[in-house]
Amino acid sequence: MTINCKGRLIDVNTPKVMGILNVTPDSFFDGGRYNNDMAVLRQAESMLSDGADFIDIGGYSSRPGASEVAETDEIRRVVPAVTAIVKEFPNAVVSVDTFRSSVARAAIESGAAIVNDISAGNLDADMMETVAALQVPYIMMHMRGNPSTMQTLTDYDDIVKEMLLYFAEKTTAARSFGINDVLIDPGFGFAKTLEQNYEVLRRLEDFSILELPLLVGVSRKSMVYKPLGTSAAEALNGSTVLHTIALSKGAKILRVHDVKEAVEAVKLFQLSQ
Repeated sequence: MTINCKGRLIDVNTPKVMGILNVTPDSFFDGGRYNNDMAVLRQAESMLSDGADFIDIGGYSSRPGASEVAETDEIRRVVPAVTAIVKEFPNAVVSVDTFRSSVARAAIESGAAIVNDISAGNLDADMMETVAALQVPYIMMHMRGNPSTMQTLTDYDDIVKEMLLYFAEKTTAARSFGINDVLIDPGFGFAKTLEQNYEVLRRLEDFSILELPLLVGVSRKSMVYKPLGTSAAEALNGSTVLHTIALSKGAKILRVHDVKEAVEAVKLFQLSQ
């Protein structure tokens, strides 16, 4: 499996690590930390030196209860961060975490190379057409509703079966628009209860039937720290455990806050194969 990031072919048969860099004031773990170019560049440099394959820039917190952000404000947050990183680190592969086509376009035109959409086009009817026109890889996540309503939409008969159908339909739509590189994200924590998150994790190998690169994002989420009775700040060890389990079940990209530890998990996992 390879993905074409603006002419650079990246082989995801070997698992990769995507570092999370949120330029938001209210993200659940790192909100407010990277609110200027210098802070962004320091964190990007740290992630890249620790072995990050991708850096994912987000300007809109998708945590439950997060504030609404105007499109102009999201662009104002994201574009300078993307621009600064690709200027300072021209070999960096930057992803933009957005469900808005206008933000995706602005970020890609500023140097980003991947669109990461939590809604898989459900929250912006123009998203897939835009991604196809930009000819960049498209990460589609599973979610019901939107970040404000998702936690009320957790009624499934068979969650994995329904997710597989969702991704099959979304992939067909993406291909019809002309998107070549499609990746899928099960969306841990999005429209899923704690128990459902672990059911999806247990059955993660089922997603191989789609023959698409699988991205897993569990880093420091409540599914890690709630069972342990701790907090996001104390969830590094638990996150690494779940990352290792995800790798063993076919994950090709780990989306993480802690790049060094995730890279180490990937290296040791590879040695065990």
